[in-house]
Amino acid sequence: MSYQKKRADRDGTFSGYIPKRAILDIGSNTVRLVIYGGTMRAPTVLLNEKVTAKLGRDIASKGELAEEAIELAMRGLRRFALLLDDLGIDDVETVATAAVRDASNGSEFVAELRKLGFDPRVISGEEEACLSASGVAGAFPGATGVVADLGGGSLELVEIQDGKPGSAVSLPLGTLRLPDYRGEKSGDSAMRKSLEKALKKGASDYGNPIGKGQPLYLVGGTWRCMAVYAMQEEGHPLSDPHGFELDSKRSQNLAKALAAETPESLKDRDRISSMRAEKLPDAAVLLQSLLSRIEPSELVVSSWGLREGLLYDRLAAHGKAQDPLLAGVGVFASQRGAPPTLAAQIAGWTVDAAPSRKHGSERLRLAATMLALASMQIEPNIRHPQAVEWALHKRWIAVSSEERAMLAAAIAANGNNLDLPESVTELASEEALEEAICWGLAVRVARRLGANSRRSLQVSRLIVRDDALVLRLEESHAALCGIPTEKDMKLLAGRLGLDWSVETVADGELYAAEEELPEFAAQPRQA
Repeated sequence: MSYQKKRADRDGTFSGYIPKRAILDIGSNTVRLVIYGGTMRAPTVLLNEKVTAKLGRDIASKGELAEEAIELAMRGLRRFALLLDDLGIDDVETVATAAVRDASNGSEFVAELRKLGFDPRVISGEEEACLSASGVAGAFPGATGVVADLGGGSLELVEIQDGKPGSAVSLPLGTLRLPDYRGEKSGDSAMRKSLEKALKKGASDYGNPIGKGQPLYLVGGTWRCMAVYAMQEEGHPLSDPHGFELDSKRSQNLAKALAAETPESLKDRDRISSMRAEKLPDAAVLLQSLLSRIEPSELVVSSWGLREGLLYDRLAAHGKAQDPLLAGVGVFASQRGAPPTLAAQIAGWTVDAAPSRKHGSERLRLAATMLALASMQIEPNIRHPQAVEWALHKRWIAVSSEERAMLAAAIAANGNNLDLPESVTELASEEALEEAICWGLAVRVARRLGANSRRSLQVSRLIVRDDALVLRLEESHAALCGIPTEKDMKLLAGRLGLDWSVETVADGELYAAEEELPEFAAQPRQA
């Protein structure tokens, strides 16, 4: 049975999401199956399961995969094979990295994988680095800097310029091998010098691919765990480490603080597993060495790496060119009764009154509109907190902390919740949040005017003219302007510092020139 063959006799999952692709990532530390659905430009993770087999634990000392580790890995792989078969997923890409490519018995292990129906590809260190860089490019369009992918068996470093991978190097500095650099008696200082020497030699051997003074993108579970630690220490209001940034000074302070920790002092922390707690202090010393060697302008944590790079590389050029924020929000909102076409119409309808200004962008305003409309499908008693959670904590791609806060502010204002929680106000300036509040209030006017009907948006306009917010309606739909509309207009106009009015025009004259407006237009009203 091959996982490259179609299975028309399977009907997939009961989840409502249709699985499209699966990645089986056989690493030095873990064997992981991830099933993706949704749009592949910003895929939704439907299943993420791992087995901590530590296949690479004996590579440095014996040069082979340990029998016990192989047995543990194969047990998980047999389960994965059944899951994929039962779910009817035929698009499965299997890759093996440092442990399998370096092991003397790696080919025998690959043969066992083939017996299960998998078609594994053992990738080189350079290919692994470039795939991780592709994952970063997908998550951070136009990324420029250095990508550092830390796995169990190796550390990949690759330059990236405008989203395209450059020179790369794979070094035997994975988390399973770092203890060898510490030794029994040497402290952090000696370990750091040994690692700096290894980094220097590796860069020299591979043509010095390590640039300086640019962002350093960190890929891998151990780096992400470091970010979680930093967020906890700083009391950061967000929970997802993806996109978390640290400037040079904070990066050095983080590495120093974690290097001084012990597995025992870390194991009781929330969201830090015992496996990660064991690796973090050594990895922190490695980070100190990297900071010394690369001197990055900042650290940027990426949850996208090799697996997402595999998906991103398969996209056609037009697929890669899609905005990942809008792609992800579009699928999410569509599943909740807010198709992108409706959101685009409302965003166009509101653009004159509440455009993106100094802090926002039209892509962000459109994303906010989609989420605001989707939030109205939530039960009223839980709508506001749940929708704000979407904005702040769901893994959106290519969005900053400030932009998340603006999304939350717009969603809240759409529901007339104008007292924003501290978790939102901490992340953005008052001016930025006020801009987003106006977006949300404008969406409120649009959706309540005609209950989101397409016709209501065709026979009306919302404009700003002569220091007044003006709602123009064709005669056939003049009755749409009820008391709720007047309240919504007054609320938006007040935030904009404008007067407001409602004008009725003859059918078909909605876009008539200003000088041709009918004399029976309503008089301006005070905000």
